[in-house]
Formats: sequence, C-alpha cells, structure tokens
Amino acid sequence: MAPPAGKYYLGVFPGSEDGMGADVTLKDVRVYQRAVGKPVAWVYFWNNWYENPHFPYQTASWIRANGSVPYIRMMLLSDPEIPLPDPVYSLQNIVAGKFDALLRGWMQDARKFGSPVIAEYGVEVNGSWFPWNGTYNREGGSYSDSVGRFRDAYRHIIRIAREEGAYNIRWVFHVDPWDKPVADWNQFEHYYPGDEWIDWVGASVYGRQIPSDPDAVSFRYQMDWVYGRMRRMTDKPFIVCEFGNIDDANQTTWTEAALADLTSDRWPQLIGFSWWNTKFENDPVTGGVSNMQVQRNPHLQALFRKYVGRNKVVLSHPITRAVM
Repeated sequence: MAPPAGKYYLGVFPGSEDGMGADVTLKDVRVYQRAVGKPVAWVYFWNNWYENPHFPYQTASWIRANGSVPYIRMMLLSDPEIPLPDPVYSLQNIVAGKFDALLRGWMQDARKFGSPVIAEYGVEVNGSWFPWNGTYNREGGSYSDSVGRFRDAYRHIIRIAREEGAYNIRWVFHVDPWDKPVADWNQFEHYYPGDEWIDWVGASVYGRQIPSDPDAVSFRYQMDWVYGRMRRMTDKPFIVCEFGNIDDANQTTWTEAALADLTSDRWPQLIGFSWWNTKFENDPVTGGVSNMQVQRNPHLQALFRKYVGRNKVVLSHPITRAVM
C-alpha cells in the first residue's frame, strides 16, 4: 500500500559481514533505528540461492517481529563470486521451467508467511555486473532477444507467485540510473515486464561508493534522470531502493542535499527510500574500506535525525496491513 501523498516510507539495508547481504541482523537494524531516531518500514536483504533457494522464513520472521516488512532481493546465483554468465540460473533455464519446483515452494512459503513482503528479481538489470543483464543471455540470438528473456523470466516468476496465491508480495522493478553497457538495446525501459506484473519501480542512486571513485554525481541529477525516464514508462509508485555515499569529505553535503530533496515532494510518485547502512572492503584499486554507516559519523547522524527522525513526512510507523 502506498503512503498518503507527500509521505514517505523509511527502509534500510542494515549491513552485511560477508558482503553478500543475507546475514543481516536485528542488532544492526536497531543500531540504525536508534541513530536516525525512527523505526523502519522495511528491511532490505539478499536471498542468495547458492546457499538457500527457499523462502528466507527465519530472517523474514524477525524483521516482522521488529514491526517492519521484509524486502527480499531474490538472487538466483550459483556462486558468491557472481559468475558472468551464471551457468545454472540463466534466464533461459528460468523460462524453461527448470526451477519451477523451487519457485513454487518459495511462493507457497511466502503465502503462508501471510503478512506483507516486498520482493525483487533482477536487481540493477541494466548493469553488466549482474548475470541477468542482456550481455550474458543471448543463447545464440541478439542482445534484444536476451533482454526479452529477462522480461519473460521475471513474468514467469511472478506468474508462479500468483498461481500459488502469494498475493502478499509487492513486486519491484529495480534499475541503476545508468545503463552499462551504454547501448540502445540495454536501456532499462526494454527490460520492464509491464504494469500488469510490477507493483513498484525503483533505482539505486549513489554518490561515491568506494575510495577510488571520482567525485560524486549529485543525488538530484541522478534522480531527475532516472525518475524522468521511469515516469515516461509507467505511473507506478517509485522507491529509492538503495542510496548512500562513503564517509569522505563530501558525505554530509551530498547526503543533506539528497535528504532535503527526498522529503520535499520534488518527485511526486516517490513513496519511500532506504539507506545502504554498511561498511565493506571492495575497492580493487586502493583496497580501502567503504563506510556508509550513519552511526559512525555524528554529522551524518544529525542530518538523518533532522530530515528523517524529526520529520513528520517520513512515516514513524511501518506498513501494517496484511495486503498492500
């Protein structure tokens, strides 16, 4: 269920020790909530199929007990190294029904879970860093054929959810603002499964993510770009699935501008946003640590308390209805 006009849901990815996003903890969620001064409507985490191809009932349950909604990033991967292409969970294999038994079990358990769930498949599909991108699924055809296989694969997953009665799932189409590779066939609009399948659309919008990154592009510039393209494609509600900037000299400046715009009704279809509240080492150039944790920077924490914790347009209660 979308919030009232001019109101926003607050979400978070609370951090991951192994970097693959499934090992989120209630402790880290509570640390974030204390830092920003408000509970979260959803908790974002990964369901990695190389370790657990089933509905993540345990994690979803403690998130619900916290008063939040589980937001599950379905990661159909055969290896934590993110193979490109994936030799098992290719788009063609999904469309061909090779994982239907697993998918039906997943959706049956989601239905039994009962309360609202947010889920997505094909995160940042227009980026070449994930194996569901059109670069890796041509199967002897064209890049356009590969993009069409993604649409078919996502529709296949959602069709199974509907057949199993898992109508408590809110499905998200999640892109990056920038198409990579930069090619007409790889524009994210071509991957969209269609309004009859997708409930919300969203994007990742980052400043600097690792120490070797160049100067950050402003949040507003990127949002205006991706939001405008989305609006020309669909009128579905929009969420910022992920945003953040590492702890550098410009972190507070970048973030304050982002939070001010996010809570200003600049983007009328926007209904929520979630910060990437984690620390990780993934810079191939410097080997440095990337830290986006609000609780580690008193200036950043003060900004979140101003624009989120004490701001009435950011809802102080999570989604609570049984069906959204």
